[in-house]
Amino acid sequence: MGDLLQPWHLVVLLVVAFLLFGAKRLPEMGKGLGEGLKGFKEGLKGVTDTSSTTTTAQNTPPPPPNSTPADQK
Repeated sequence: MGDLLQPWHLVVLLVVAFLLFGAKRLPEMGKGLGEGLKGFKEGLKGVTDTSSTTTTAQNTPPPPPNSTPADQK
């Protein structure tokens, strides 16, 4: 069965994409795909940043209550 992404396979895929979508739509689709990947990476980065801060907040004990002699009446 050989490699799936040989140069001739890529050429055939590009020709089929050109015939299906046309010359005008291909750059728009590429731009949309790039923006989507960028947003996905930023989302993953935000998830890992958020999870690391929440685990840190969960591991720290709460501060002790402030009790002064005046409060104990």
